[in-house]
Amino acid sequence: MDSPNLRLLLLLVFASAINAQDFSPHAICATTGNFTANSTYETTLATLLSSISTTNSLPLKYGFFNASSAVSGASQTIFVIGSCRGDLTGESCRACLDASASDIRRLCPLQKEAVLYSGNCTLRYKNASIFGEVVVDPDYWLYNPNNVSSPDTYNAALTTLLGRLQGEVAGGGSLRKYAAGNTSAGFDVIYAMVQCTPDLTEQRCIDCLVKIISRLTGCCAGRIGVNYRAPSCQFRYETSYRFLNPIGEPLPQLPPPPPPRPGGKGNSTRTVIIAAATSFSAGLLIGILILLIEKRKKQQRGERVEGEVEDEISTVESLQFDCGTIRAATDNFSDSRKLGQGGFGAVYMGRLSNRLDIAVKRLSSNSSQGEVEFKNEVMLLARLQHRNLVKLLGFCLEGIERLLIYEFLPNSSLDQIIIDPVKRANLFWDKRHKIIMGVARGLLYLHEDSRLRIIHRDLKASNILLDSDMNPKISDFGMARMFDLNQTQAETNRIVGTYGYMAPEYAMHGNFSVKSDVYSFGVLVLEIVSGQRNNLFRMGDDSEVLISYVWKNWKEGSISNIIDPPITSGSSIEIERCIHIGLLCVQENLARRPTMRSVLLMLNSHSVTLQVPLRPAFFMHGGIESDMSSMQDYNSRVSMIERSSSKSNPISKNETSMTEPYPR
Repeated sequence: MDSPNLRLLLLLVFASAINAQDFSPHAICATTGNFTANSTYETTLATLLSSISTTNSLPLKYGFFNASSAVSGASQTIFVIGSCRGDLTGESCRACLDASASDIRRLCPLQKEAVLYSGNCTLRYKNASIFGEVVVDPDYWLYNPNNVSSPDTYNAALTTLLGRLQGEVAGGGSLRKYAAGNTSAGFDVIYAMVQCTPDLTEQRCIDCLVKIISRLTGCCAGRIGVNYRAPSCQFRYETSYRFLNPIGEPLPQLPPPPPPRPGGKGNSTRTVIIAAATSFSAGLLIGILILLIEKRKKQQRGERVEGEVEDEISTVESLQFDCGTIRAATDNFSDSRKLGQGGFGAVYMGRLSNRLDIAVKRLSSNSSQGEVEFKNEVMLLARLQHRNLVKLLGFCLEGIERLLIYEFLPNSSLDQIIIDPVKRANLFWDKRHKIIMGVARGLLYLHEDSRLRIIHRDLKASNILLDSDMNPKISDFGMARMFDLNQTQAETNRIVGTYGYMAPEYAMHGNFSVKSDVYSFGVLVLEIVSGQRNNLFRMGDDSEVLISYVWKNWKEGSISNIIDPPITSGSSIEIERCIHIGLLCVQENLARRPTMRSVLLMLNSHSVTLQVPLRPAFFMHGGIESDMSSMQDYNSRVSMIERSSSKSNPISKNETSMTEPYPR
């Protein structure tokens, strides 16, 4: 059996034994600057880190170490903070931090800033003050691969427990901010702890915990155990596993994973085989499997360590289907199996031999979605996992045949429901609100929580697919672009997307960012509330664009004219709030548009005050007024526009100079 399959088998066999337990030392070395080997800077840092083992300060007995020292002959000061989980004894904390000090120097030998997460403690240093500051990045987490059986009941209990503990921990003193507890969730018991470093004020502790707990949906929704770590705060929960200890008792320790042997991946695989075959140590095996989970999480974050490029290729290759299998599943792409047709080609329903229903996108040879877009979609979706993103099951390449295989979603796409009067009549407000919330969560994951920072660039109703429970899933990532973590925008001379959903700065100048996706989301919200597609439609003697129509009626206070007549129930405040948020998202000035995190906050909490929106972009009334002189007919949906370098197009740019990194 080859090594990837062996690792997968071991992971499946022993997954039930894994809780979100101790991390192996995981260092994140910043790229903000390096120091010179054997310099006074290195000497100062080494002295600070070694002082952990000798200090007798009271905070260390409570799990916190803080020190700083000026670098001799330089106008710099190094700050070090170490923190241990609140249920460690003082001696165990010292041992953990002392080991971390050695690990961080070995793993980040010349970096001026670094964070190291180990089993029960966190150590970080920087050449700037970090005391009292809320720092939530870089974060790191592990999760139990098993899902909860009753998500609604479980999530409600978990949210209540974490909220209660959050209030307790924030009120802690200057020596320890730690709280732990448990609650029942049906037949299960959830054990949880939350913690802040004690240098944070009560409000800053709350701010830190709110930020990282809000990321739970993006990284580990529905898991029965999660261990989430950030520099300034952390939380952990487990189901029916009491990992907590009364303060003052020593924690049980898992055996450390074995050190790597010379010879690379072959020896590593032999170690796994021997451990599995002889049952040498359950703790050893769990440690190895945790390392594999860590590697997968690093791949999702876009990090690179030795051998991960090969692993990523193996991951993608494992998704490749035999085209004969797909032909058999679709009755050789029979017309009776066709679900839809677009500029890219056709989509077919298929059924594999294991009775799994699939949807197959078959790109035509003259498709506007070319080789680059095909690769883009495969590489991105292979690395993204979220309940509100469509799941890519695999792909097929054979001759000119290019196939993408997805999970089958029985309720088709949102645009098919909006244009169907019968289906739309049954789309009550609770379902519409559920779709809005799900799309917002999916976009937030792409923009912030996936760690890749993905700009979709073609968000529209036809790219929102619906499962049997009307849960929305964002699809079609062929036009998506990946940003660097510190990148905010890019520009291109190759405009892709659909008019009506495209933000003005993108349609006119090729500038795109997370805010251009926010604009598309705002259009989508207004479509869902009004039941109208965002194109020209007749209102008496006038031609209206949906955004213009909504804006005019919102300004006049005629909200009922906006709401789709089949919406006969639901909170009027909630409906009006969604219209308001939609208008905030489609403002012409991108700086005034909210981020998706702010959008979710506004959707979740009616206590958040909404700003007054300005007139939206592309405002057009009566077929006369337009903010964009070159505006295209919204009735014509353009899937791709190539800007040439002719004199008639003075804003054309050299595409090779733009910042659009592809996943590789």
